[in-house]
Amino acid sequence: MVRIVSIIVAILLFCYIVFVSFFFRESRQKDLCRDLQVVVVDSLDKHFVSESDLVSLLKNADLNPIKKPMNEINTDRIENELLKNEMIARVEAYKTPSGMIKLEVEQKIPILRVISPRGNYYVDNLGSTMPVSRRYVAHVPVVSGYVEKELAVTDLYKFALFLQENDFWNNQIEQIYVHPDNEVELVPRVGNHRIVLGSLAGYEEKLDNLRLFYEKAIPKVGWEKYGIINLKYKDQIVCTKR
Repeated sequence: MVRIVSIIVAILLFCYIVFVSFFFRESRQKDLCRDLQVVVVDSLDKHFVSESDLVSLLKNADLNPIKKPMNEINTDRIENELLKNEMIARVEAYKTPSGMIKLEVEQKIPILRVISPRGNYYVDNLGSTMPVSRRYVAHVPVVSGYVEKELAVTDLYKFALFLQENDFWNNQIEQIYVHPDNEVELVPRVGNHRIVLGSLAGYEEKLDNLRLFYEKAIPKVGWEKYGIINLKYKDQIVCTKR
């Protein structure tokens, strides 16, 4: 009888150990990150970064959260690491109740492309620079010539914002050329002429005058009459015939 009781106790003890081991193993597995979900929210419009790019960045920084304990995953570190990528404007990383890490990423919005001996880059809508991508080209006005970065992220940035917010000029101005003295010429999409803007000071008034000239004079003389339209002198438009 004593032997039978000992056997039963041993069996129950074994079953208890197996149950406890299984329970704690399952509990530990539930506490691990089971997946990483990356959403590039503006990926239909821009293709500067992809999900695989972001995962690679995290792996290289040893921040890939998959199979790591949820309580050891630092979402702030993940956000800061991804923001080192100059193509990214915003990152939000958070934990879900189902044991996942979710990333929502927004890319920068380029408004100007600079191609000059001083550099080849974009200027974004917040006035910072971003590198050129091999996989995607943004269709924005191109600036060439003698373009210092300081000019690109200040006066040219403000000018590009103006173009972006003005449908008429955004459709009309295709290229911008900067001379060594920082005077500017514009190349329009419509019309075989150059627009001498001069300095960027007072560009809104200058372009208002040019638009009035387009509306009043061009229908009478045609787009091909003038080779140069000069706006650099205050309240004047000086035209040079082709």
